[in-house]
Amino acid sequence: MVIAAVVVIVLSLLSAFVWPGWAINHGANASGESENAVSQTDDKTGDKAKDSEPTKPSIAATPLADGSSELVKALPDSVLNYVRSKVETSAQWSSSSPLEEYTVTYSTGVKSKDVTLIVAQWSTATNAKAQYDSVAAALTGDELASGNVKVSGTTTGTYTVHKDASNEANSVAVWQNDTVVFQATGAKAAVDRFYKEFPL
Repeated sequence: MVIAAVVVIVLSLLSAFVWPGWAINHGANASGESENAVSQTDDKTGDKAKDSEPTKPSIAATPLADGSSELVKALPDSVLNYVRSKVETSAQWSSSSPLEEYTVTYSTGVKSKDVTLIVAQWSTATNAKAQYDSVAAALTGDELASGNVKVSGTTTGTYTVHKDASNEANSVAVWQNDTVVFQATGAKAAVDRFYKEFPL
């Protein structure tokens, strides 16, 4: 019986290395394949630099002032590694009579990467759409992207991203979501990361 047991153990050990695929660390191989797939995707899209950026903030968001509106409260404290550093009332779109309007700065702590967000709300989606159309039409830089804004599969607005005609290193993203219009301005890479992850 002892001899038989020894023979079984020896055969098992041999089969672990001889039989194809048996006792191989599939987890390590799967991981390796995943890493290769990501690398290939990055090479095709040129997103390596973007993917190397932090996805969580290293600084704290500035607390909101007492009595802040529901619109301001709805804005995220952070988007990836950008945190809300300043909120000010704004009047850039006052000619279209928004109910409220603010300029919000989102920062990583590096000023050159700051994203300036203008956000305003109207009483109806029709009025917000009119403002979006006006702002989008005024963008003279080359269009980089455009499409629909969707919430739970329902289209609630549209967006467009353009090069900043006044600063070739920057870009401007404008989008409408129902009764609210947003405009994000900053360095191209910063705006690209920011608007894609902005939850509203």
